[in-house]
Amino acid sequence: MRLQLTSVPCLLVLFVAGAGTAYAQDKKEPIRPTDVIQLFNGKDLANFHVWLSDTKGEDPKKIFAVHDGLLHVSGDGLGYLSTNDEYRDYHLVAEFKWGEKTWGNRQDKARDSGILVHAVGPDGSAGAWMASIEYQVIEGGVGDFILIGGKYADGATVPMKLACETTKDRDGENVWKKGGARETFTRGRINWYGRDVDWKDALGFRGRDDVESPLGEWTKCEVISDGGHIQAYVNGKLVNEGFDAFPSAGRILIQTELAEVYFRKFELHPLKKK
Repeated sequence: MRLQLTSVPCLLVLFVAGAGTAYAQDKKEPIRPTDVIQLFNGKDLANFHVWLSDTKGEDPKKIFAVHDGLLHVSGDGLGYLSTNDEYRDYHLVAEFKWGEKTWGNRQDKARDSGILVHAVGPDGSAGAWMASIEYQVIEGGVGDFILIGGKYADGATVPMKLACETTKDRDGENVWKKGGARETFTRGRINWYGRDVDWKDALGFRGRDDVESPLGEWTKCEVISDGGHIQAYVNGKLVNEGFDAFPSAGRILIQTELAEVYFRKFELHPLKKK
C-alpha cells in the first residue's frame, strides 16, 4: 500500500467473505495463540470476511478466491480480507508471490498489496482500510511499516503510535537502522533498512539490495508481535523493527490494491518462551 487512521460496541456485524450474509460476533479479548493457527487452511475462507470499498461486505467479482490450495487475490479492487477474530502476541508466517495482472491506475506501477496488523475500529473506517500498522508488500518495499490512521466506532481517532530506531536516506526518508536515533511516529512510513534510494513506482521494480524473492517466486513474510514490540522479517532476515506500538493487538488484514497476488501460507504461531 502507498501512503493514504475505547468505545467498541458489544456486538460487531461482520460479513462472510463473498457471501454477503451478516452474522453477529460477541466482542472478545484478543486471542493469544498457544498452538499454530492456520488462518488460511488451503480450502476456504472460513476464518475471514471481506470488505471492499465499493461493495462493502459483498465480493461479486470474487476478488478473494481459493483454488489449488492457494488464496488467490485478483487485485481488481480496493479493500481487504479480514480475520474474524482479533489477535495479540503472535508470530505471523505468510508466503506470497505476485501474479501477472495489475489494474486501473496502477497497471504500469509497482505491484502493491500489504498485510495489516493490529487493525481496530469498524470495517472501512480508514477509507478502504482500518486503523492499523501495515507490513508493506510492494515491489522493492516489502517490510516497510506504514501507520494507517482511522476511527473507532464512536468516531474518536485511533491514537496511532510506533517508535523506531531510524536514520535518514539521501532523500530525507525515514529508514530503519538498528541502534539509530529512536523516534516516535504517529503517521507515515518507515522504510525497511535496504530500500533502494532510487525506488520508482514502476511495474517490475527491483532494488539493488532487495531481500524479497524475484517475480514469480515465493517470498516468506513474518511479523513477530510481542506486546508493543513488532519485528518484520523477509525471507528470514530482520528488515524492520518498532517499539511501543499502539494499537498492539487487533484483526489481521490482507489487502487487495490493484495487483494480483497469491498466498500459500498464512498462519499464527505462539511466541517462543523467553
